[in-house]
Amino acid sequence: MIVLAPDSVAVRLKSPGPRPRRISVLGATGSVGENTLDLISRDPTSYAVVALTGGRNTARLAELAVKYKAELAVIADEACYADLCARLADTGIEVAAGSEALIDAGSRPADWVMAAIVGAAGLKPTLAAVRQGTCTALANKECLVSAGRIFMREVARSKTSLLPVDSEHSAAMQVMGSRAPESIERICLTASGGPFRSWSLADMVEVTPKQALAHPNWSMGPKVTIDSATLMNKALELIEAHHLFSVDAGRLEVLIHPQSIVHCLVYYRDGSVLAQMSCPDMRTPIAYSLAWPNRMRAPTARLDLASIGALAFEAPDETRFPALRLARDVLAVGGSASTVLNAANEIAVGAFLDGRIGFLAISRLVEATLDSSAHLVGPSADSVDEVLAIDAEARVIALSLLLRFAQSAPAR
Repeated sequence: MIVLAPDSVAVRLKSPGPRPRRISVLGATGSVGENTLDLISRDPTSYAVVALTGGRNTARLAELAVKYKAELAVIADEACYADLCARLADTGIEVAAGSEALIDAGSRPADWVMAAIVGAAGLKPTLAAVRQGTCTALANKECLVSAGRIFMREVARSKTSLLPVDSEHSAAMQVMGSRAPESIERICLTASGGPFRSWSLADMVEVTPKQALAHPNWSMGPKVTIDSATLMNKALELIEAHHLFSVDAGRLEVLIHPQSIVHCLVYYRDGSVLAQMSCPDMRTPIAYSLAWPNRMRAPTARLDLASIGALAFEAPDETRFPALRLARDVLAVGGSASTVLNAANEIAVGAFLDGRIGFLAISRLVEATLDSSAHLVGPSADSVDEVLAIDAEARVIALSLLLRFAQSAPAR
């Protein structure tokens, strides 16, 4: 189960006193980071911003740092350091760049940290936040997919409140609460099915990045949006749920739910099924993590079931969307297989967005990389550096396999 805060921390979160809560947002310029800051802006006296980080968008990072009076602004790309310095000159805001600076941002004393750096690059900064032993809101899938055992071990050691921000895992946490794990038969995560839910395999051959980036329900960054279109996002979430809730793969399911109203269903041994529902808006799970253990008012649409009329559900088609099968295979194999899957997927998604491979080749490239990485899987890595080394080698293998799939890219 998720390691929640000890009573002393929970009391402090409920009654913080006159001092604003000190928060950091790792990945401030992404969609999750922007939505987090949107919520903060609606009650600015309750929060003090410690650190904000971004990837390469210095203009937006500088704008946010000034607006929220951040103490520290960090840009991941060191080549952007001079530009960020120029933009924040005479503001009194500390400026830094590079991977070590991201770790420092995660380490800065804070009451609550949003971990929303996309990809394996977010692993070390997020672990730095976890080691503070306060509250870490987790929006970075790769921490659990690539290094779940190590990550959860550190959460337990630090007695950190780990609050999942994925809508499905946040929903599961809300539904499960403090109920005994043995009372739960299974956990079912829902998926919209993405823009190609009803497309045939023949039609999916011709999918373009523009089509794949047009998600019917959610507004997200490009990588996560492509993952949602392939259902790899849900595959990664199965692996996350395995680590977050200590649930074996046999008790984890996925159900296609096009409206994205029900985010998770938890089945109990007495026959009860509890679900969490809300309109599809990332600010809902972000608000839950930001205000935990209380609730805050969020500017989201209120659910009107009468106007919706009906909710639809269907089983996923793993022939057209093989990512779910790959996730179950990875969980069955164990070891570092999920690290390889994640690394290969990042390469494949990047190649698709660049027009180098076709849409269907994304999952095929991931599977081929797993097949070619038996020497990497083995036992689970024992350190973050081992995880990152496996991740790097898996990326090399995926890149070496790209040419095999290049011919499946549709004409642009």
